[in-house]
Amino acid sequence: MTDTNKPELPDQLSINPRSPHYVEAVFDHDIGIRHNGKERSDVEEYCISEGWIKVAAPKALDRRGQPLLIKVKGTVEAFYR
Repeated sequence: MTDTNKPELPDQLSINPRSPHYVEAVFDHDIGIRHNGKERSDVEEYCISEGWIKVAAPKALDRRGQPLLIKVKGTVEAFYR
């Protein structure tokens, strides 16, 4: 595929389909997230303009059985692999 077939990556994106920041068309392609210069594979949600990512806490769950998310601040870059 060429880059012209890929949608533009949004400023804020979530992998949870229940989130208002979920964009299904973006997930048809392989996405990478770089946080403070290191590539991360455990990112649940990110915001480039505010400079944060959310990752799942190791064992904690909310009342709906979903993992609790921890916000980590820093420089965020999103890219297609």
